[in-house]
Amino acid sequence: MTKDLLLWDQTIFKEQEYFELDFLPENLLHREAQMRSLKFSVSPALRGSTPLNACCRGAPGTGKTSAVLKVFSELENATQKVVPVYINCQVDSTRYAIFAQIFKKLFGYPPPSSGISFKKLFSQIAKHLVEKKRVLIVALDDFNYLMASKEADEVLYPLLRMHEVQPGAKAGAIAILSDLTLDMTRDLTPQVQSVFLPEEILFPQYSLEEIKDILKYRIKYGFMQGVISEELVDRVARYTAETGDLRVGINMLKRAGLNAERRASRTISEEDVERAYEGSRYVHLNYTIRSLKKEEKALLKCIVESGKDEMMSGELYDRFREKTGLGYTSFYEMVNRLEGLKLVSLNNTGKGVRGQSRLVSLMYDPKEVGKRIDI
Repeated sequence: MTKDLLLWDQTIFKEQEYFELDFLPENLLHREAQMRSLKFSVSPALRGSTPLNACCRGAPGTGKTSAVLKVFSELENATQKVVPVYINCQVDSTRYAIFAQIFKKLFGYPPPSSGISFKKLFSQIAKHLVEKKRVLIVALDDFNYLMASKEADEVLYPLLRMHEVQPGAKAGAIAILSDLTLDMTRDLTPQVQSVFLPEEILFPQYSLEEIKDILKYRIKYGFMQGVISEELVDRVARYTAETGDLRVGINMLKRAGLNAERRASRTISEEDVERAYEGSRYVHLNYTIRSLKKEEKALLKCIVESGKDEMMSGELYDRFREKTGLGYTSFYEMVNRLEGLKLVSLNNTGKGVRGQSRLVSLMYDPKEVGKRIDI
């Protein structure tokens, strides 16, 4: 029995970083087509030309950010003439904050905290690009935050028209967003649309088999040999597929491994996996709710506040309209989006005028949803 127990200084992890949510693996499995599209978009920059703009769309946990960061890493290893800048728009959500991050990447230090106007900041960035013959590529992650705060035009317009202010300046943008319904032709001004014109790169949710492949890759390099059985890998993959978010599975493996170590066991048990799922299942909820618009959060709140396990869509619409003043078309689109994000489930009751009345129910504990909604 002692051979199955860990000593105090032993571990079942080979490389625990493989189970960190921000870890960038050497091989990004099942995203080869998206990587090729991204490389095609940025390839003109390697020849000193302006890159093509791109828009990476997909539900949370489908590899958008990882694919962009992977391409950016390869660019930085290949040349100093291309400057890739990654921006988290949840953190830096204003025009000035974003261009301050660009300045920091170019010069190696942040701009003065006060006393410098946006015009001067922008001018220094543009002049540097021309003088050093460098091409700028900016990835705007969680781009929907810029759309919601009406900052998207303010960021894209100067960035993509930089050459008009400073002849010879070359810059491109990659928008990363989890909102599959966001219509840029409707929400961006014509002046920005005319220069943005992004290449659309779609990131579909991973299939069950693809999830298994990715989890097995992480297990191979992250755990010692024989730590987890094939049967339990299948279970983790199924739980992950239910949420559609790969991060759930990766976090489950980490938690399950730590649970096994807490028991001083060299192998992960069924109980370790089940306990891990109780914590990891909310990884998807956390990330997804953070990506929602204010009105979408209000819709979820209507369900939470009803105190019901499920609601007829008509009753939910009445509550939603009273809270937001928005019409049925907006309501219908939001309900469908929340279903696509696996936050709510929809079931036809067959009771409507055309047999289309639907029951709307949360896919998570209402208390857990309510704790995460901050409107």
